[in-house]
Amino acid sequence: MDHYQYLILMAACLVATLPLEALGARVYRQPARLTRAVLPVALVFLIWDALAIAGHVWSYNPRYVTGVDLPFRIPVEELVFFLVIPVCGILTYAGVQAVARRAGIHR
Repeated sequence: MDHYQYLILMAACLVATLPLEALGARVYRQPARLTRAVLPVALVFLIWDALAIAGHVWSYNPRYVTGVDLPFRIPVEELVFFLVIPVCGILTYAGVQAVARRAGIHR
């Protein structure tokens, strides 16, 4: 089970923020916009990771990752992190905005 902890945590983040969509976040209803917001940043951080791994600046504990690597020895969990966490952040921001609008405290 340890090998899946990282992925389980990412799934839990998505599940925890999913109700924000029902509150009016409307993030998943705009996939092109979400993609334009998340992918460029994820690409930059994946390149950063590849350089850090190649330079032996950091590594990943094999106990907590599945062992499935992308090119340049980047664990698949790292790609998932760079996609999931920004989506959760955008969902949270949009959810707070939606609730504030309903409460009349957002312009």
